[in-house]
Amino acid sequence: MKINHCTIIYNEPAENAYADELDVMDQVEFIEANLRELGIETSRRGITANFMSEIPELAEEKPELIFNLVESINNNGEFSYFIPALLNHHSIPYTGSSVEALFITTSKTLTCRMLSAAGIKNPGAVPPSQCKNLTEGNRYIIKPVWEDGSLGITAESVFVYTPDMKEKLGSYRDSHWLIQDYIDGREFNVTVLAGPDGPEVLPPAEMLFRDYGNERPKIVDFKAKWEEGSFEYNNTVRDFPGNRLDKLLMERITDTALKCWHYFGLKGYARVDMRIDSNNIPYVIEVNANPCLTPGSGVVAAVTEAGISYPSFVSRILDDINC
Repeated sequence: MKINHCTIIYNEPAENAYADELDVMDQVEFIEANLRELGIETSRRGITANFMSEIPELAEEKPELIFNLVESINNNGEFSYFIPALLNHHSIPYTGSSVEALFITTSKTLTCRMLSAAGIKNPGAVPPSQCKNLTEGNRYIIKPVWEDGSLGITAESVFVYTPDMKEKLGSYRDSHWLIQDYIDGREFNVTVLAGPDGPEVLPPAEMLFRDYGNERPKIVDFKAKWEEGSFEYNNTVRDFPGNRLDKLLMERITDTALKCWHYFGLKGYARVDMRIDSNNIPYVIEVNANPCLTPGSGVVAAVTEAGISYPSFVSRILDDINC
């Protein structure tokens, strides 16, 4: 499919937005530069809470293709799937995963149910109102259901359950929070990229937690991702183990990532995050159908590690559009 012009849509950052929201502009610039490298003209369109009128207005311009970088609306991830739904409605081709895949994977609760139904190991999902069913003395983590980028996750999110915590945990809304088993092990971010011969699993990246000790939970929380200068930011480091990675574990990671790609019907590009237990068994903690594409992101780092040029990376996304 020859493309002459591509419109990049993105969530318009609010005034005084924090780094986790502002990084979308770095994504726009990265994609824009590589589309132009491919000889494709570009334009930009920020999407706001008025998306119900903005997408129809965009449709009137009859765009040839949309590169969808909308991650949230007003920093609320639960609205993100409305954008591909509207693009579908107006028959506008767009990059990335479909509305169905985005809806399912944006909800961590629904993702866990689907993973379990597919026989893919995951840490489960317990609504806070059912915290009485947790096992006393076990470690858990409480997370936002709809948010990405570690929003709402801190070191205090990991806890050892005791019965006296029922009232506190019960104050969290089931619609926006879930409780999962805390898998105390290695963490990997695994990028999957569409290709001419099907999806390709790029080199897995391991997150290293340097000098965390035994008391600090080894998680990529909000500080580790966004607060420059913090202990977490400085000591959570991405590493590509390559041939140092156990062969059997590599096979399990690859197999799990591909199962997620096919089961959720992912397209273009995606990232599957896993924790590895003491038996070297991967547990999927997130399926991200619309991961960050800044130059410093995990996806772009994996593309670099795989030896794929950035224009080729973008070209492969364009070859797997929704239309």
